[in-house]
This record gives sequence, structure tokens and C-alpha cells, in this order.
Amino acid sequence: MGLIGAAQPEAVSPGRVNVVLVEPEIPQNAGNVVRTCACTGAQLHLVEPMGFNLSQKNLQRAGCDYWDDADIVKWPCIEAFLEAHGADRLHLFTGRSRRFHTEVRYEAGDFLLFGRESRGLDASLLERFADGCVRIPMRAEQRSLNLSNAVAIAVYQALLRQGFPGLA
Repeated sequence: MGLIGAAQPEAVSPGRVNVVLVEPEIPQNAGNVVRTCACTGAQLHLVEPMGFNLSQKNLQRAGCDYWDDADIVKWPCIEAFLEAHGADRLHLFTGRSRRFHTEVRYEAGDFLLFGRESRGLDASLLERFADGCVRIPMRAEQRSLNLSNAVAIAVYQALLRQGFPGLA
């Protein structure tokens, strides 16, 4: 694995898309996100507490052999992450926004934040960064997309807007 442990400011790679999973609960989703990040060069930030530990068999099975190719930073809590990156370009994915994720100008170094599978990002966080809130459009009668699917949609949209840097 690229990096697991306490986050260090120098561990963050500024020129890439950054995926932030805030308190993820389902190890298979995290494993699938690891695979997406490994395949796209996005850096993954895992914010604790998580609903699993990183050594669980099903987490590693879901990420297959991509763990060694992913660059991962672990944060002890959302406030530690925000202390380091709260002034950066944050895009918070939520069903509570009216602005579509396609209406955003994505740049290298942006952070794409996703909340827990069961309830998303906290309302206080969405209020604090209201200008950064976006949604992936879907049918109104459905609750939400799978977390790993939403991450893949967002990462590829951000990379599309940047001309797919570093990808063949």
C-alpha cells in the first residue's frame, strides 16, 4: 500500500485528483474505490472512524491486487483532514445539492469528498462548505448510488475535465 498511518502534509500529492472517504462503513466499497484510485492515479484519503479495519480479508479481496498500486493516506478524523485541506478546493458529493457534478470546473489537486454509505456527509459539513456541494443526477424516487460507483463517476468526470492527465 502506498501509505497507511497518520497523515503527513508531505504525503499528499498536490497534482492529482484526491478521493476522500469520510468514515466509510462497507469494506467492499472501500476496496472497489482503492481499485479505481489505483487505475486512475487518484490519491485516496480514508477518514476514521471506519466501519472496518484495513486488514480484513474481505477488504483486501475487494481491492484485489491493487492495494500496492494505490496511494492511500489515513486521517484520524474529519477535523484533522480539514485542518490540512479545508482551504483547498473541496467538492462534497451529496443528494442534498441542486448543482450537478458536471457543472464544476475540476482542477489538479481537487478533493472529492464522499460520506458514509448509511447517511452520507454530516449536515454541519455540508453547511460549512455549501459552495462546494454537488450531486450526481439520478431518478428522484431512488435513495442513492453505491458509494464506489459514485466515486468512479466523480473521478472520471474530474479527469475528463482535465484531459485525462497521465492516462492512456
